[in-house]
Amino acid sequence: MTKDLTSGSPLKLILGFAFPVFLGMLFQQFYNMVDTMIVGKFLGVEPLAGVGSTGSLNFMVIGFCMGICNGFAIPIAQKFGARQESELHRYVANCAWICILIAVVLTTAVAVLCRPILHLMDTPDNIYDYAYHYIFIIFCGIPFTILYNMLAAIIQSLGDSRTPVVFLAISSVTNIVLDIVFILVLGMGVEGPALATVIAQAFSGLICLTYVRKKYTILRMNREERKFRGRYIGKLCYMGIPMGLQYSITAIGSLVIQTAVNGFGSTVVAGVTAAQRINCFMGCPIEALGATMAPYSGQNMGAGRIERIGQGTRTASLCGFAAAFVLLGIDILFGKSLVMLFLDVPDPEVIRYAYQFIVTTACGYCLLTLVNTVRFTIQGMGFSVFAITSGVLEMIARSLAGLVVVPRIGFTGICLAHIMAWIFADTFLIPAFFYCKKKVLRAHGQA
Repeated sequence: MTKDLTSGSPLKLILGFAFPVFLGMLFQQFYNMVDTMIVGKFLGVEPLAGVGSTGSLNFMVIGFCMGICNGFAIPIAQKFGARQESELHRYVANCAWICILIAVVLTTAVAVLCRPILHLMDTPDNIYDYAYHYIFIIFCGIPFTILYNMLAAIIQSLGDSRTPVVFLAISSVTNIVLDIVFILVLGMGVEGPALATVIAQAFSGLICLTYVRKKYTILRMNREERKFRGRYIGKLCYMGIPMGLQYSITAIGSLVIQTAVNGFGSTVVAGVTAAQRINCFMGCPIEALGATMAPYSGQNMGAGRIERIGQGTRTASLCGFAAAFVLLGIDILFGKSLVMLFLDVPDPEVIRYAYQFIVTTACGYCLLTLVNTVRFTIQGMGFSVFAITSGVLEMIARSLAGLVVVPRIGFTGICLAHIMAWIFADTFLIPAFFYCKKKVLRAHGQA
């Protein structure tokens, strides 16, 4: 049920680990895309725009949940690589305690604040109710989001990237079936897809928990190891909170961009919504390579195999560059056809805005590759605080795009925002990687 990433060919290990992660991301993006497709096809452009206008807010909160879970798993990966099972048990147990606390506090806070935030984002009046009803239900499902992502992160930290895919597949099928039932059979509005997502996440998280308790004997612990301990909580927060904040801080810049998009009206919002769903789907190979590097570098860090970390980063980056060129070609050739999947009737304006956004963003996928592989490598090495800095730089870039570039050049500024953010982040992350690697080598007497 586990896999040692500290020996063997980095290329084979990374591709072997990344492929199941890639499939899992495809499932996740697929049911997100189906949500959007069903809303656009059967409810219309305004509900589609309403759901899409919440994307950045959704990413800010749900991304924080995913980030902290990935961060909490890094000490687990390091202790697994170091073969320290008792310490591994204590980190897993304290992960559970802190996740319960965060789930309660975060769910309460965002459920209360989502209406004021939508007003601050200048959400158009004709789509405001759609946006609120959708995102409120999504936020009520935060405990289930944390449950699944924490379990998946722990499993992946032990070298198993296949098992989480099974549960994501189950979640995806459940979500799609419920989408159809809630909208086409029961006649619900945007509340239907939101409720379907929450129920699917809950189902996936609970069966994953049952499976882990039965199958992962390495995680079985005694009463002493289950105790709440401040030292472990502190280390987990040091690793996890910066990774969560990195997602959220990055999303603040996206909120600025979404506010700028909202100012163009519901037609542009619908076009960007469709484009972002397509870009998320297309970016899965690059995201999977990045996600692989956290457990890979974490295990090798714990085992003291520092030279393999650099080898793995180069390998993952080169694979990402190859994928980036293929994805750009697909977007150029089939982008307009993909946009049509989200529309009930052909709308030339929506298609034009969406296609421009898709192709422009795809031109920066090589930059995105470095953001993902280098950042997750740094985090796996234990330097999670650096994630905040890169997130701040992405936020600054997107904010500049929304507040300075868009007023000067219009919609093209929206399209360039992601590329600007990736340039800012890479300018920091690449030198930071060499600094962290040098510091680790010195600590291990290998400099």
